[in-house]
Amino acid sequence: MPKYLLQVSYTSDGAKGLLKDGGSKRRAAAQALVESLGGRLEAFYYAFGDSDVFTVADLPDAASAAAVSLTLAASGALTNKTTVLLTPEDIDAAVKKSPSYTPPGR
Repeated sequence: MPKYLLQVSYTSDGAKGLLKDGGSKRRAAAQALVESLGGRLEAFYYAFGDSDVFTVADLPDAASAAAVSLTLAASGALTNKTTVLLTPEDIDAAVKKSPSYTPPGR
């Protein structure tokens, strides 16, 4: 199953909810969201900096990852960024491909 990195930043309303409910409840909500789409939450960490939460989730496909991202964004409690994660074996397969490409202006 493809892996996705989700970086989450709380809005002021999201931070208020976090203060009210605590971190474990937010992790449980993230796990329930991912599992409702047939996925698995592999990691969930809070952090300092531009992003408040980093998660790694196994999701069945890109449409499921988009559904997670849209659901989170629609809540208004946070903003999020989703990144597809690639294994070393994915890169091994990529470098064996022979794509055809002509740069602009050539």
